[in-house]
Amino acid sequence: MFSKLYLYLALICLFACKQTDKQEVQEQFRQRQQAARQGATDQHSTATQPTPQTTTAPQQPENAATPTPAGDKVVAVKDGDTIELLRNGETIKVRLYGVDSPEKTQDFGQRARQFTSDLAFGKQVRLIVHNKDRYGRTVGTIILPDGRNLNEELVKNGMAWHYKAYSKDKNLANLEADARRYKRGLWAEPNPTPPWDYRKNERELSAEKKAKKEVAAQNAPLPAGATKRTVYLCNSSGSNVYHVSKNCSVLKRCKADVLTVTEAVAIREYNRRADKTCAN
Repeated sequence: MFSKLYLYLALICLFACKQTDKQEVQEQFRQRQQAARQGATDQHSTATQPTPQTTTAPQQPENAATPTPAGDKVVAVKDGDTIELLRNGETIKVRLYGVDSPEKTQDFGQRARQFTSDLAFGKQVRLIVHNKDRYGRTVGTIILPDGRNLNEELVKNGMAWHYKAYSKDKNLANLEADARRYKRGLWAEPNPTPPWDYRKNERELSAEKKAKKEVAAQNAPLPAGATKRTVYLCNSSGSNVYHVSKNCSVLKRCKADVLTVTEAVAIREYNRRADKTCAN
């Protein structure tokens, strides 16, 4: 009797232990599943989190020209490659960098001036300053309101040469080569004269004319008594006469020194002629 009871109790204990072990195993499995789901959620959250991006400002070349703020108004066009800007109530004369347009008295000179005027006159532009030339003019690049480069447009359309003596810009060189190839603008002529050669010729002609004029003055006949007669002249390069009377109204407008010399000196050394306004 007692042996059967012990056997029954042992079976009950064995069954209870198995149930407990089964519950523990199930609980451990449930915990592992929950941990796995939590890890997957954390991983997805980390993967979808936006990564901060850093913006690096573009580096300027060491020798890049310094741009100035937009808003300079073009108030005058002197010729194809020279304009005037109005900035803060002051006028700035600008010589376009890297280009040389024909002079106004040269073939295509007026057309080049009109081309620049059509593109820029009266408009707000941006000036990129390069340097200053020996005449005190600002040398720079002009950016038009639509973003085009005025310097390049002149060369591209055959309204200017690439000024290689003062510029090594490869883009300007290529634009000139294209303009030559397609005979645009001044390149339609068989042998257009570069403006630097034209200016040199003009200087030589001017010097030659001046020398001839001086020789003619030296050989000019003198009025009677010219070596003794006192006359007066305005020491200004813009004056080409001498005055017999110091009270002459023309002489009184002189803003330079008034020189007192003999009539012979006035004629031969200063290359002056008698002023007819106060001749008597």
